[in-house]
Amino acid sequence: MIAFAMMMLIFMLMMAGVGVDIMRFERDRTMLQNTLDRAVLAAADLDQTRNADEVVNDYFTKAGLADNLTGVDFSQSLGSKRVAATAETTFDTFFLKLMFIPTLTAKASGVAAESIDGLEVSLVLDVSGSMNSNSRLTNLKPAAKEFVETLLTNSENGDVSISVIPYATQVSAGAQILDHLNVTDEHSYSNCINFNADEFSHADWHDSGILERTAHFDPFTYSEDPINHPVCATEASREILPLSNDLTELNNYIDALYAKGNTSIDVGMKWGTLLLDSSSQDLVSDLIDDSVVSNQFAGRPVSYTESTMKIIVLMTDGQNTSQYMLNPSLRSGDSPVYYNAEEDKYSVYQASGNGHNSNSDESYYWPHDDSWNDHPYGNGSEQVCTTTYSQASVDQKKRKKKKKKGGDDDDDPVTTCEDIDEPGEAVRLTFPELFNRVSLKWNASYNYADMSNGWATWYNAAFSGINGTVKDQRTKHICKAAKDEGIIVYTIGFEAPNSGQRILRECASSDGHYFDVDGLEIQDAFSSIASSIRKLRLVQ
Repeated sequence: MIAFAMMMLIFMLMMAGVGVDIMRFERDRTMLQNTLDRAVLAAADLDQTRNADEVVNDYFTKAGLADNLTGVDFSQSLGSKRVAATAETTFDTFFLKLMFIPTLTAKASGVAAESIDGLEVSLVLDVSGSMNSNSRLTNLKPAAKEFVETLLTNSENGDVSISVIPYATQVSAGAQILDHLNVTDEHSYSNCINFNADEFSHADWHDSGILERTAHFDPFTYSEDPINHPVCATEASREILPLSNDLTELNNYIDALYAKGNTSIDVGMKWGTLLLDSSSQDLVSDLIDDSVVSNQFAGRPVSYTESTMKIIVLMTDGQNTSQYMLNPSLRSGDSPVYYNAEEDKYSVYQASGNGHNSNSDESYYWPHDDSWNDHPYGNGSEQVCTTTYSQASVDQKKRKKKKKKGGDDDDDPVTTCEDIDEPGEAVRLTFPELFNRVSLKWNASYNYADMSNGWATWYNAAFSGINGTVKDQRTKHICKAAKDEGIIVYTIGFEAPNSGQRILRECASSDGHYFDVDGLEIQDAFSSIASSIRKLRLVQ
């Protein structure tokens, strides 16, 4: 029994010793692997300026494992970097040698890579009038340019597409986009869409019917030919720049942005989402055929089930304000206004018996001489009278002088009148043609100055607005729809008021995706977003 007990004791000690050796082995292997993982991750960082083998060797030297590093291999191309390393350590066993295992060898290997690939970005930028304050637009431009440069210079060609959506009162999609959408055709002066309320609950082109084109009109200023401030901007620099990876094109586009108008965060966010949704694939295909978008982006936006990352960066310095809609009765058809281009004169038809004139035959008001007539100016005749004298050698001044001296005037004046055609031609303007020429205020105060109920009544009835409260709800809905599809939403409140900040916090994918910045901090926000988009990961 004593012998058996001693044998069992020795066996137990050996098993315990084996456990000790295995624990030592695992400790050394874990330390070696952790050191190697940290080393290749640091070496694979695209911001790392040192050679990859130097970085890995430095990590192992400082960990006291320099002799254990057996190899470093790395490769780098535009937008990607890959580092692989192997290490090995051998130590003597205490107890396993009794089982004829004198040493154990621990090996470690790992591969790290950093790259930006399969990335679709919508950059939704506030260019409302308040961006002129406190140098906000001036500070935004270099920050946005650095953002796109970071993404593009650290990516494989064709992997990253960036769309820029500037928004103010509306978003101008541009004719190149609207030409490929099912949009009403009342005019072609500007290119915005009035999305109905339900559209903001979906990330895609949900409405299978005809989209309503925004009426082209100016409710803000007193201006004529051209109108100064249409609700839908017409400048190329305010149109959407779709799916680009051309750094020069993007930089020039951002430089050309200017600030003017109200704030419609909901409309900007809607367009930003649409340009990431696969329902826009046909649109992008058409733009590729038109050479507007590079053929590198065929098949984009990809479906949400693919590995491509979809990002929206939404920036505002304000809060939702009013968006204006023209009265439906004024969107199309003939207006009551005639225009004589040769004489630059207007005529306004007003039915008789409406209190503006008493003569039923005189239904056309001529603002230029405040008179009522039976036709628009330029489409009728006017009586022109001339007076002549039988003594042609004596002019009128001499006769008057003679009379003053008491002399007689032998010249009997002869007055003749004839009807001659009025100069020019009055052409009836359609409502789109009229409002492309004159603002609502100008039209109301000039053409309707004689109306008994006052031009202000007509002006106030000519358009309606969607207020900020309604637009806040629409913003919440489209942000939720985007996030539900897996789109990552970053938001930036650039010196924004509390109500604007509240909307942006709700819209962001998380609290960490929202930035509240002032002044030059806008550059830090864009830099942080660009850094977080880049993917640094261990691949083995």
